[in-house]
Amino acid sequence: MVGDLLVYGSYGYAGSLVTQRAVDRGLDPVVAGRDAERVERQATGLGVDHRVFSLEHRQVVEDHVAAADAVLNCAGPFSATTGRLASACMAVGTDYLDLAGEIDVLEWVAERDREAEKAGVSLVPGVGFDVAATDCLAGFLESRLRTSTGLTLALDGLGTFSPGTLKSIVDDLSRAGAVREGGTIRYKPAAWKTREFDFGRGPKTAVSVPWGDVSSAYYTTGIPNIEVYATVPAYALGAMRRTRRLLPLLGRGPAKAALTAPIDATVSGPTAEERSRSSTRVRGEVTDDEGNRVTARLETPDTYDFATASAVDAAVRVLDDDAPDGFQTPASAFGADFVLGVDGVGRTVVDAKRVPAAGAGR
Repeated sequence: MVGDLLVYGSYGYAGSLVTQRAVDRGLDPVVAGRDAERVERQATGLGVDHRVFSLEHRQVVEDHVAAADAVLNCAGPFSATTGRLASACMAVGTDYLDLAGEIDVLEWVAERDREAEKAGVSLVPGVGFDVAATDCLAGFLESRLRTSTGLTLALDGLGTFSPGTLKSIVDDLSRAGAVREGGTIRYKPAAWKTREFDFGRGPKTAVSVPWGDVSSAYYTTGIPNIEVYATVPAYALGAMRRTRRLLPLLGRGPAKAALTAPIDATVSGPTAEERSRSSTRVRGEVTDDEGNRVTARLETPDTYDFATASAVDAAVRVLDDDAPDGFQTPASAFGADFVLGVDGVGRTVVDAKRVPAAGAGR
């Protein structure tokens, strides 16, 4: 493998895990971010090079990313960072990856497909848990039922969150719910729909959520109708429904500032011990207009441990020129089995219903 990797937002919770993993894999990443003290301290501790820059001035950003072969963006909320970093990468011919899971961010990157292809650049957002794990399951399911017209994904055991993840959640509050219908993203009220899913331990109630696969899975599979759910405690579901009219206000202006201000001071992310006790389950189902159905489950380690491994694996693949130019989802770039390269991941086909074709057996 050849090439230099720049990790932006390397000193945040997820960024620190990713950078350490990269070093452990034998890479020599350049750590980068806007906080000089934190970047320099991290670089000294790891024995790697560093860059200090914010994303305010495009020429400055371009100058820094031009020296790298690939940039891995770990700095959330990605609504504030992806556009600037990805644009700079396309301008100078540097490949780009990130951990984004926000629908609007993924859609923005998807719209740059032709621009990136023309620049000879790979844009691979969502290489963390969201959306790599679910995207690969979606791709696998579609490969088992090529006539699929509907995709449902459900998640259980998402665990605790880092400061960056919480900021992304707050940033997305003004877009409470989303599905894809007929190939088009439709925004819905919070908790607009509930369903029961069996993740292998009996049925659990899950609520509709605006997960990134509403965007990314469409590009991976071409399936026009997509819904995503996540399990929540009963009290949380009730609270979501009671406050659904307030959520758009919470994601804007003073209310947003009030919610994000205490996050860095009060949230540190799960400890290694907490992560070791955590696991996540994903159930996916595809259907077609004839009544055929395929259901599968994915078991993964803690979402941050998964994201750390998948992000570095993806970066290595990109540095090895193993991703096509243009916009790519994790599954379209590396295949649906990419997820199986992460330790602790298991995939099981639960059910497959096939409806005999008309006239069969006559």
